[in-house]
Amino acid sequence: MARVLVPLAPGFDEIEAITIIDLLRRAEIEVVVAGTDPGPIAGSHQIVIYPDTALDAVLDVTFDLVVLPGGGEGTANLRRDRRVIDLVQRQAAGGRYVAAICAAPTVLADAGLLAHTPVTSYPSYRPHFPSSQYREDRVVVSDRVITSRGPGTALEFSLALVELLAGPDQRQRLAEQVLAPGVDHAR
Repeated sequence: MARVLVPLAPGFDEIEAITIIDLLRRAEIEVVVAGTDPGPIAGSHQIVIYPDTALDAVLDVTFDLVVLPGGGEGTANLRRDRRVIDLVQRQAAGGRYVAAICAAPTVLADAGLLAHTPVTSYPSYRPHFPSSQYREDRVVVSDRVITSRGPGTALEFSLALVELLAGPDQRQRLAEQVLAPGVDHAR
């Protein structure tokens, strides 16, 4: 079974984080939510999440995928956290997947993972990717790096992660189950 880490920092975007966690768990993928700070973590709209564990407790654990939710303040907190930068660098160096949505692709850029790589982000963050191949697609999959634009693309992003880890049949099943746009729900 695939294992995924979702680090949460204060100010994370709730739609993005919860959609990622929920869809991956529906796909029966193990998801570990780790707080950068001890205790509950408040999102950008003051919705409080109780992480499964502290980030320090899982720094030496191997994950198939590390996914960074966005949110302006949450991303700023992730970017300042050396543990997160080291984590995504080790993840990439090990040939494993990294993913980020909204402002969070800037964390991957700070870690040196996006040079000459197709990438997308929340539109206002585009200037943060001068050496990347910036795209305006809703989800961009480039080898072992997956990025997406923002809260409105969180479902598509999460379904792309499900397909990556559990295959297209699981993606299709979940897309039908949650009535995702573009899926025939007449059955």
